[in-house]
Amino acid sequence: MLDKISIFLEMIKFKLTIFALPFAFMGAWLGADGVPKLDIFLWVILAMVGARTCAMGFNRLVDVKFDRANPRTAERALPAGTIKMVEAWIFIIVSGLLFFLACYMLNALTMQLAPVALALTLFYSYTKRFTWLCHVVLGMALAFSPLGGFVAVTGSLHGYPWMLSLAVLFWVTGFDIVYACLDAEFDREAGLNSMPARFGRKRSFRIAQGLHVLAFCLFAYTGVYCDLGTYYFLGILSAGCALFYQHYIVNPDDLSHIQVSFFTMNGMISVSLFAATWLALMFR
Repeated sequence: MLDKISIFLEMIKFKLTIFALPFAFMGAWLGADGVPKLDIFLWVILAMVGARTCAMGFNRLVDVKFDRANPRTAERALPAGTIKMVEAWIFIIVSGLLFFLACYMLNALTMQLAPVALALTLFYSYTKRFTWLCHVVLGMALAFSPLGGFVAVTGSLHGYPWMLSLAVLFWVTGFDIVYACLDAEFDREAGLNSMPARFGRKRSFRIAQGLHVLAFCLFAYTGVYCDLGTYYFLGILSAGCALFYQHYIVNPDDLSHIQVSFFTMNGMISVSLFAATWLALMFR
């Protein structure tokens, strides 16, 4: 069982929870105007882990036919047979139940928003079949992270900085477009939709760059709106450097450094913005 869990967590890239979790913390810290209560903090962690695990497991399951045909993904657990379909379903259902339990333990509004948030993340798995705007749907799903953290603390949407969710939407959409360049040719052959498959790598890169500029501006405006001060803008500077660097080391003709761009730099962005928010609230 432990081996199966380890394989499943690797299959869904569990470590990449770091993309969304810091933004949920950021929303929670803003809602509490500081450090939230310990029980709320723990339930937020469980909710985020449950939602992402459920969504990524479902994505791997519904895409198994395409993953098996794609040389880049053929060795994943489901196509390779190291995780069976029934086992994947068990992991998905248990993760979904954990998400709903955590939301129930937080407050009524969190529970009301939970089906919408999870449905959006599950719906994303089908979007490549009919629209090249699939990246935007993923961005919308992750944009629930700071919103969920804020509602978990306040039980209300009053005072929520909506530009923060919009910034996350643009940021995620941008880096997902870049990552999709790895499969542009396969997607076209398989009849799947993505911006690189539809518009080509060069145009897709320009779109991603524009989205990341918008995201940077909205992250900065969040600091102004919430009166976060100097420490936050040091974090914004760090995030801006990471955004610039990931576009500097990856280009439409050379995707060899995309793992550094996708994983390291984007993880740095989310962590640095949360850390900057925490410091700003501590010393405001």
